Amino acid sequence: MRAALICIDKPGALQTRLENREAHLAHIAASGVVEMAGPFLDESGAMTGSLVILSVASMDEARAWAAADPYAKAGLFQSVAIREWKKVIG
Repeated sequence: MRAALICIDKPGALQTRLENREAHLAHIAASGVVEMAGPFLDESGAMTGSLVILSVASMDEARAWAAADPYAKAGLFQSVAIREWKKVIG
């Protein structure tokens, strides 16, 4: 199954994102379950959140991945939604 993580950063938390970006990318690489990922951007091009598509066996696995994300551990996110997602195109 696929799960979409829709993560919105806390206002003014860009420095937290930048300080934890390398660890976040290492988590993505080490996990082997991320199909697609990238930041949301504001009008000026600054990163303001994340969209991560996981290929996992269960929603519990998706929740565990999200909880282990260095961004989450650093308190970057204002909100995180995890939804099952069906790929149709692409």
